Amino acid sequence: MSNGRKKVLVGTVVSDKMDKTVVVTVQRTKRHPMYGKVIKLNKKYKAHDAQNAAAIGDIVQIIESKPISKEKRWVMTEILKRAEG
Repeated sequence: MSNGRKKVLVGTVVSDKMDKTVVVTVQRTKRHPMYGKVIKLNKKYKAHDAQNAAAIGDIVQIIESKPISKEKRWVMTEILKRAEG
């Protein structure tokens, strides 16, 4: 990171089947360069969840970190909203 700050993202947990890992989908919007239509883009991140606290449907905050495994480069910091049910 050039400015020394870690990126923070907010997304929804779509999988909690792995041990100490959650898959978080982060949605962002982008305007089409030619037509101007707003497009929703989704990206999945694997995040470290040390206590296995998050469940599917939870809205969580993840922060950038050093590589934890082959695909994990994010750590879940807090659960912002629990899934209903």
